[in-house]
Amino acid sequence: MAIDTSHPTGTSALRQGPAAPVRLTGRARLTLFVLCAAQFMVALDFSVLNVALPVLGADLGMSTTALQWGVTAFALPSGGFLLLFGRIADLYGRRRLFLSGLALFGAASLLATFAWDPAAFLAGRALQGLGAAVIVPTGMSLLTTTFPEGPQREKALGISGTLMSLGFTVGMVLGGVMTDTLGWRSTMGLLTVFSLVVLPLAPRLLTESRTADRPRLDVPGAVTVTGGLLALIYALTTAADRGFGGLDVLVTLVAGLLLLTAFVVVESRSAAPLVSLPMLRRRTVALGNLGGLVTFSMMSTVVFVLTLYLQEVLGISAFGTGLVFGVQGGVSILAGAYAPKVIGRLGARRTLAMGLLGQGLLVALLLGLGERSGVVLATVAVSLASMCHLLAIISYGLTVTSGVPDEEQGLATGLVTTTQQVGLTVGIPLLGVLATTWGGGLYDGVRAVLGIDAVIVVAAAVLMAVGLRGRR
Repeated sequence: MAIDTSHPTGTSALRQGPAAPVRLTGRARLTLFVLCAAQFMVALDFSVLNVALPVLGADLGMSTTALQWGVTAFALPSGGFLLLFGRIADLYGRRRLFLSGLALFGAASLLATFAWDPAAFLAGRALQGLGAAVIVPTGMSLLTTTFPEGPQREKALGISGTLMSLGFTVGMVLGGVMTDTLGWRSTMGLLTVFSLVVLPLAPRLLTESRTADRPRLDVPGAVTVTGGLLALIYALTTAADRGFGGLDVLVTLVAGLLLLTAFVVVESRSAAPLVSLPMLRRRTVALGNLGGLVTFSMMSTVVFVLTLYLQEVLGISAFGTGLVFGVQGGVSILAGAYAPKVIGRLGARRTLAMGLLGQGLLVALLLGLGERSGVVLATVAVSLASMCHLLAIISYGLTVTSGVPDEEQGLATGLVTTTQQVGLTVGIPLLGVLATTWGGGLYDGVRAVLGIDAVIVVAAAVLMAVGLRGRR
């Protein structure tokens, strides 16, 4: 499939008038269902276990300190191996790797469901993360190579982005309900069921795609970028639990930054680089991924500090808190339905800037939360902010992948999904911890974090508006 690169924004042609309704064939719809269901499953895995961790720890005999590894064991491989598997998929077959990732994820979820001790559970979580690192970039590259650039891809990415955002929110609600009614093992069992539904359908619907030639895999680049991401994610997830003062946090943080610096040097000298530096120098790729990093990291921070505010400051139950975020998820579905129309009229670049600006301004409204009341304001503001957040998610993916040839789609979507995973990982350690350590108490800490969050997002919106300006 050849991608039309004649329009710098990838959506310029759509601005001449209202886009015609996008009609997908029955097979295309089923293909989209399979790809989106897999992405939803991974997004669900990010949050469904969080509420269950204390119950899980008591059942398996895990110490409070060890509980953070229930999250870290998944986050490390799921973020650290994304770029590597995205590139391997480009070279050796996206469909083949996608199916392997689904099978691994399903088997790992089954192991975590029936884990008999902490070691078995953490092994299952680590293998889930490895499966996710295969599914996310290969699924995204299959989506962008299956649906041509323009209205079809916008619709497909709109649905995918909505379900990913919804999966994270639904996981928070389902995690509490399922743990209270069916036990913590049901949260992992749900993921097993998801994989069993998707895996039999995928081979019948997906066609193989890979690059025409097969250059040698850039091993030094793979080692440095994977090692750097693993070290960085470990440092940040550990800091979220224990702060930045620990020796292991400081050592791995420095090691991660040094390895990522070495990766840039290696790539500049490689004949067949894992990541093309000219691609990274594209404004759309560099700024688009920066916009994605900001929207994911700052929104995950908002969800974290609002959870603290609702439960610890206002004293609302976990179920009531889940209802607030349930409204947020419902509004996100509506936003996903209208996102392609907005992008069709404004273009992906302008929509990215607008989405970030709306997200930042609505987070700023949360500064009006009271110490004794604020549920209504929290529900309305975070739900509307999520609409803008979803516009930013979809438009940043379109901005980064538009105009990229098929043979580099795995790399481009690998960058997109790496940005997503790192964004979900870094926000809470960098800002969320301030809420609990702020000198004036938790309420003042929550407001301080929300203020910083809003400033960062608005500043990113201005940067996108200026830096991504281009000809129609």
